Amino acid sequence: MPAPTTYRLITAALLGVAGLLWWWQPAPLIWTQPDAQRLLGIGLLLAVYLLLCAWWLKPQQRAHAAGAADISVVYASQSGTAQNIARQTADALRSADCAVHSMALEHFKPELSHSCPHWLFVVSTTGEGDPPDHALAFARASLQSPAALAGLRYAVLALGDRSYPHFCAFGHKLDNWLRESQASPLFPCIEVDDANPATLKRWQESLRVSFARRALSWQESDYADWMLSEREHLNPGSPGGAIFRLCLTPTDPTALSWQAGDIAEIQVPDGRSGQAHKREYSIASIAQDGRLELLVRRMFHPDGRPGLGSQHLTEQLEPGQPLRLRIRSNSNFHPPPDHAPLILIGNGTGLAGLRAHLHARQHKRLGRNWLLFGERSRQHDGLLGDELEQAQRNGALQRLDRTYSREGETLRYVQDAVLAAADSVRTWVAEGACIYVCGSSHGMAPGVSAALVEILGQTAVDRLRSEGRYRSDVY
Repeated sequence: MPAPTTYRLITAALLGVAGLLWWWQPAPLIWTQPDAQRLLGIGLLLAVYLLLCAWWLKPQQRAHAAGAADISVVYASQSGTAQNIARQTADALRSADCAVHSMALEHFKPELSHSCPHWLFVVSTTGEGDPPDHALAFARASLQSPAALAGLRYAVLALGDRSYPHFCAFGHKLDNWLRESQASPLFPCIEVDDANPATLKRWQESLRVSFARRALSWQESDYADWMLSEREHLNPGSPGGAIFRLCLTPTDPTALSWQAGDIAEIQVPDGRSGQAHKREYSIASIAQDGRLELLVRRMFHPDGRPGLGSQHLTEQLEPGQPLRLRIRSNSNFHPPPDHAPLILIGNGTGLAGLRAHLHARQHKRLGRNWLLFGERSRQHDGLLGDELEQAQRNGALQRLDRTYSREGETLRYVQDAVLAAADSVRTWVAEGACIYVCGSSHGMAPGVSAALVEILGQTAVDRLRSEGRYRSDVY
């Protein structure tokens, strides 16, 4: 039962008893001087009352001092979605007078289970059914064998995307481990495909039934009005899909507030259904640039139908026309410490997220930056080539390695360029460099990971992930 509600019920019960005793008193109260025996009895009763109060309050004080709660919300998030839903979950339960504590999954330890009766896990799956980067060390250390979690009650919200293999695999792995550890589910694991609102309502309703007994106040960030101010085709003639740079400006200038690595969520109208759908894009600029920029590739389904979001942004929306947009924090891909050198690796429109980090470093005059980037054709796909070469000339970009897969060269893909620069990679990492990867989860990201393992070893790569020095934003 929520702690504030418990206090109110106890207070109401005491007041009720006092009122009942007042009504039950058969005659007017007459004050008489108590004798020594009665004073002794009153003193004993008062001492017993104070001891009982101290006994009841002591564990409450210990619990609050230790940050204990009725419910703990635990998240494992790769792109910020799971963390955002975990925050909304905690806020909604607090609005129902629940005492709630939040933490990242890597901070969960079996011994903590005794400090809180209910645990809610909001976790995403990345890569080949893997946990998010920050939870990798926990998964490898804890999920290999059951723990002693008898008495713990829990629920799992598993986030994934059915268009990828291993849908919600990490969420199910965590759920199975909790069951094998003798924890008791509050309700079955709930799968969410691409943050589907209908499925999220199942989560909200399950929480209401389990904890609140009334509707929860579920708050989402509002979309704001923005305008397309400029659009540029970056790779005419490319054998790959057309890529466009979009410049967006807000109606309210205070909306120019985000960090490198954050995500733009855009409402895209669907003329067939009349509904708006959400599409997500890595932001390719920083707030200090005075505009929000995106790199969007025109996409097509296997049957030839154009992608809903890319068609709207690259063809249908005209400069000067409005759109609805909100920014989602993606703390897993926020900038590294200023003192750390930065290795940026990516392909295709993944250049967007890498470019934002390069701009952030340029803004602070931090020059120890290295970009390795792959595309298809040297002639047509030198995306933002002039800008990158200028950054190299002025010292903002210490090294630039570009590869092109359709040129017949030895270094076809960006992971090949990583391997070819093995000695330099080792040197930069030894000097404290962080590695940020942005782009395709098919081929590129696994290839880069395999290259880093070959260069540094699996143990070193795992350590970089757990330390937050190897981060990725892939799709």
